[in-house]
Amino acid sequence: MGTLYYGDSQTPIGIEDRALAHLKVALITKLRRGESFTLSWQHHDDEPRGRSTIWVHPSIPMRFVFDTPERPELNKEWINDLMVSANSTGGVQLVPEHLDTASIATMPDRPPGADVDVHALVGAVTLDRAN
Repeated sequence: MGTLYYGDSQTPIGIEDRALAHLKVALITKLRRGESFTLSWQHHDDEPRGRSTIWVHPSIPMRFVFDTPERPELNKEWINDLMVSANSTGGVQLVPEHLDTASIATMPDRPPGADVDVHALVGAVTLDRAN
């Protein structure tokens, strides 16, 4: 689980490493252009129900911390989906990755054609409660 630190907030935003790597590309692209925007996400299942939104501005410090030292291979389609949402009036929405489920090998204990839990594969956004 990676972490996004934004401004002087005392509550870091926990985001699965793969999702954070893709989100980083979209956010940095917008910030390089000097653009301000919102970033929204739904709370993880083990957090209080709801969603959060922050205002992202080039003058507010942001730090990305990854749990894994390796950089994941980036999915250009996922980055494009994030950028499309970034350019909408609703701001950046942390949308799930579109996986080619046909290329995912069926696990031995799963029957062929069983649903793939995308959130389990990709991860979800959580708010870490720092005290």
